[in-house]
Amino acid sequence: METRLGKITASKAGGTAASGSKTYKLSLPSAWISAMGMAGEGGRVVLSFDGETITLRPEQRPEQYRAARLARGHELIEIHYYNGDTLCTLIYADKTARDLCAENYTDILVKTAFGKNSLPTWADLEAFLEERCIPRQRAGLREYLETLGLDEYDPLAIIQKTKGRMAEDDQWMEVQEIR
Repeated sequence: METRLGKITASKAGGTAASGSKTYKLSLPSAWISAMGMAGEGGRVVLSFDGETITLRPEQRPEQYRAARLARGHELIEIHYYNGDTLCTLIYADKTARDLCAENYTDILVKTAFGKNSLPTWADLEAFLEERCIPRQRAGLREYLETLGLDEYDPLAIIQKTKGRMAEDDQWMEVQEIR
């Protein structure tokens, strides 16, 4: 990993920003931008902040994300989330890096996997999968898991058996592990 020092410049924010707001900018080496495949104008990036470190990566379509992660030897989960026969969300979840890429194919947010959240996290995926399963606290859970042939409560394994179907809606999913 190459490391360099940089200088952050601050300027007064305009437009509809609150009074006293500032905009911060940082120049990046052109070699890094080229190496990320982002040379040219208008490239979009995904920014992440963990309370201490800011990272950025190119915004990727699901196909690009899948190809890049498989090229690195990562284990992926591919999830197609449907409403009836209509594909609503495609998700690629990287089990190795514990992150994901999702793309919606409908504007009806209640039919998508993550609603208006356009940059879901691994925790969002775990919550979504668990939401499509029998609750952990349900009476008779042990018998239900035995019926499915499972030894423990694992939302992904349950969904692979049930397709995430629920009595109150027409949504379901296909799950495939990719290596």
